[in-house]
Amino acid sequence: MKISIVIISLLCGLHAAGEEKGWVSLFNGKDLTGWTPKFKGYDLGENPKDTFRVEDGLLQVRYDQYESWGEMFGHLFYEKPFSHYILRVEYRFVGEQVQGGPGWAWRNNGVMYHGQSAESMEKDQSFPVSIEGQLLGGDGEKKRPTSNVCTPGTQIVQQGEVIKAHCITSTSETFHGDQWVTAEFEVHGSEKVIHRVNGEVVFEYEYPQADDGTLIEKGTISLQAESSPIDFRKIEIKELAVESAD
Repeated sequence: MKISIVIISLLCGLHAAGEEKGWVSLFNGKDLTGWTPKFKGYDLGENPKDTFRVEDGLLQVRYDQYESWGEMFGHLFYEKPFSHYILRVEYRFVGEQVQGGPGWAWRNNGVMYHGQSAESMEKDQSFPVSIEGQLLGGDGEKKRPTSNVCTPGTQIVQQGEVIKAHCITSTSETFHGDQWVTAEFEVHGSEKVIHRVNGEVVFEYEYPQADDGTLIEKGTISLQAESSPIDFRKIEIKELAVESAD
């Protein structure tokens, strides 16, 4: 009986390891190596008021050194672009929004993908041209889905129709309080994108593109700072093989 239990345990362990095959962490749990901040009104690489930081193994966005918001929209860019991949983040909202933060930004953050390079952003630019996997937290009462899509300088296609609305709501449930949530963004170049929350598909679309209709095949990944504290404990990517047209 003991031998059987050991064998089963080993098989389960091998299965779990197989499931994780191909995943690479973009966050080392120690510091911001591989990531570069860009804040509105600041030069690339400046991290005003220690907004992006690493503590207790978590990548944190914090506003304890702010007296007020001041529209200091920030983004933390990973060092290389990607095209075909699954990006997985585990996040939770914590604490209170900084004084003066906009109402819409309460418990609001985002994973920006297929974005422009940090180097190409203007000094006073608020958001990179990108597709945003919008992360939202609940207020304890109202419905507020997460893993929505927002489109700063971009647009998407659903059921053959170009969608020009800035934000489109997903079908996810609402996550109240400070609980951890897992969001995945499966990106197939300029063809198709799938959003999942805790393993469930909540949003799908096709043909991510610039406002002029130019398809976006690849781009940067960045995390937001837009007035609400948040923790990330995992940021992982699994690059996907590109399917042949033959």
